[in-house]
Amino acid sequence: MPTLTPLDAVPNDMLETHLDMCFGEERKARTAYRIREGTQPLAGLGFAALDDDEYLAGTIQAWPIALTDAGGSAHPLVMIGPVAVAPGYQGEGYGKALMAALLGALDRPDALALPQVLIGDFEYYGRWGFDNVQTANWRCPGPVEQDRLLLRVAEPVALPAIGMLGPWGLTATPPPED
Repeated sequence: MPTLTPLDAVPNDMLETHLDMCFGEERKARTAYRIREGTQPLAGLGFAALDDDEYLAGTIQAWPIALTDAGGSAHPLVMIGPVAVAPGYQGEGYGKALMAALLGALDRPDALALPQVLIGDFEYYGRWGFDNVQTANWRCPGPVEQDRLLLRVAEPVALPAIGMLGPWGLTATPPPED
């Protein structure tokens, strides 16, 4: 089993090298990076998974984003990702341990209950309550396979059916009206 530690304890250059290894150096051009552009990860909601030799085998982060509706109102969300597990460690439970740690922190009674969004496979993330039922008409600042835009809502909350995802706290452009 991996040893989990706060991601803040991992040097930034080590984290960047790990993410490059997992996703390639062009990773920052991906839509998920554009959604959270200009924001910083949420403090205390990043975790690193270390193997028995203290090797950085996996990481996970959470980011402040928002869904901006047609009227320009921003609805805060938490974006989870990337879930980055080194190739030699995939399928060994590192990703599951990282997701459990992060969702456990988000689900604490004293935590701010915000819906969570990620881009990923329903077959994997559905076990934690993520689905694409409400995200069919949400837009992103880049290409996304709509069925991979997943949402998890721990507490019932009304979210717009149509909106544009982007950084929370920064000016976002509302989606065009159809």
